[in-house]
Amino acid sequence: MFSFLSKNRSKNPEVFENVVEGLKIVYNKKLLPLEQAYNFHEFHSPTLTNADFEAKPMILLIGQYSTGKTTFIKYLLERDFPGIRIGPEPTTDSFVVVKYDEREGVIPGNALVVDPKNQFKTLAKFGNNFLTKFQCSQVNSSVLKHITIIDTPGILAGDKQRIDRGYDFAGVIEWFAERADRIIILFDAHKLDISDELRRSIETLRRHDDKIHIVLNKADMIDHQQLMRVYGALMWSLGKILQTPEVAHVYVGSFWDQPFRFDLNRKLFEDEEQDLFKDLQTLPKNAIIRKLNDVIKRARLAKVHAYIIGALRAEMPSTFGKSNKKKDLIKTLDIIYARLQREHRISPGDFPDIRKMQEILEQQDFSKFQYLKPKLIEIVDRTLTEDIGRLIPIDDLTPPSSETNIEGGAFEDNEGLITPFSNRRSEYSLEESEWCIAKEKYDLIFNKLAPNNGKISGTVAKAQMMKSKLPNSVLGKVWKLSDIDQDGYLDSDEFAVAMHLISKKLEGHELPNELPPSLLPPARMKRYENGSKKQQEGGGGNGNGNHLTEQQKQLNKELESKFRAQIRNGPQLQFNSRHLKREFFKDP
Repeated sequence: MFSFLSKNRSKNPEVFENVVEGLKIVYNKKLLPLEQAYNFHEFHSPTLTNADFEAKPMILLIGQYSTGKTTFIKYLLERDFPGIRIGPEPTTDSFVVVKYDEREGVIPGNALVVDPKNQFKTLAKFGNNFLTKFQCSQVNSSVLKHITIIDTPGILAGDKQRIDRGYDFAGVIEWFAERADRIIILFDAHKLDISDELRRSIETLRRHDDKIHIVLNKADMIDHQQLMRVYGALMWSLGKILQTPEVAHVYVGSFWDQPFRFDLNRKLFEDEEQDLFKDLQTLPKNAIIRKLNDVIKRARLAKVHAYIIGALRAEMPSTFGKSNKKKDLIKTLDIIYARLQREHRISPGDFPDIRKMQEILEQQDFSKFQYLKPKLIEIVDRTLTEDIGRLIPIDDLTPPSSETNIEGGAFEDNEGLITPFSNRRSEYSLEESEWCIAKEKYDLIFNKLAPNNGKISGTVAKAQMMKSKLPNSVLGKVWKLSDIDQDGYLDSDEFAVAMHLISKKLEGHELPNELPPSLLPPARMKRYENGSKKQQEGGGGNGNGNHLTEQQKQLNKELESKFRAQIRNGPQLQFNSRHLKREFFKDP
């Protein structure tokens, strides 16, 4: 059956795909019959589809309103996405799937659940009230090539959470949590509050506690002493809710692109951000292992569920007294749990929540339950010990990092670029022909920094740029835009560009992805123009470059290679094909 696993083992991508196909076969032929026989889908989880196995890793964001969930997504993408709404009031009132697509737009929920390519088909059971509050935002961002992010409505207080939504909010959260690879719960450090509604939502995630990470957001809004107290209060509250012996992993930071209000904890925020990003980077690499793990957990739960339903059916009378017997069995379900645990040597942790089982059993007709079928149990046992074991060689389940690394946005890999800050829509005019930067006021600052041979080092520039209190991710982008020749130093013109970009960012503008011509220093612009003229002269006046000298041709090749490297490494000075060769041309 699994002969495909032995084929092309040397090619990691093919092995990666074949393991997914193997999981589909194992589930549909071995596990699904057991689930269908004992109504597993009515008690626990809907049927898994092929799209569930093929889906990208999913990150689920949960939190009360105005904790920064949507802003967190914007921070990761370093751009807005279709349908984004951000504000201090409860703005996000829908479940938003943020996924990759070259064609940007918004897909409504009703259209999304009928698309067989997506894994959201079973969400239709939550009704039209939910589907009108469900949508997909398609974004052309390289960050989303390997992950999908789920933005959720802010959890409200009081009856608005349970009644006014018009659908089972906790049920939808649990549906996404079961399929998510990472669950991030955000708290606002500036106004820490854990309402009863949030507590109940977190309790529904208890069986997925291995996926949960906590983010204490907006930590720059308070000073170091207040932060210590807020962190302690959060840990104390989480200890009462999660009820696990392990300490929840809490990341402290401020995930937005605005200046820090209190800059004292900058180093802490940067280290915490890098730790969180490293964790998210592992999700695509471990996606197949996680799917295997979830299928194993599901198989164990389905087997225990079959024992429970079979035991209840065996206790039911064939004729009279069915109603009273049903009530007695539901009331004494804990006794049945204990008996099954002894008879079949089942771990207590494998049993479903007894209160939830009792609530669902109230609505069931016990006479329609199936008696225990040992053959189905035997098939699942053999699947766990043999079939799954063939799919579990870890070396084959982890594809090369080059194929799974999350790239772009806040995950942009700065390695290989000379920048002291390693680790949108542009508001800049592209029509101005003159340099729009008032260089004189920045020259005064530049001269005070004691330049050496007309330039300052990255360390000196970093100290000056950090006075803006902007996050390192923003300052790193400023550096890459302003260090035009990429030598790791800034001359007076480049320093003026950097300070101008910082000034515009502090005024509320977005940084450009490319340096506009209006910001390019005049000296550089003249070199480009002179280079273009010499290229045309070398081509015999026809501009086609057929008569370039060998030295010019070699220079052009080097320039093309340089620009390709720039494009691969992130938002650099990028030009179209007309400008590709307008670098610093010199006379041969």
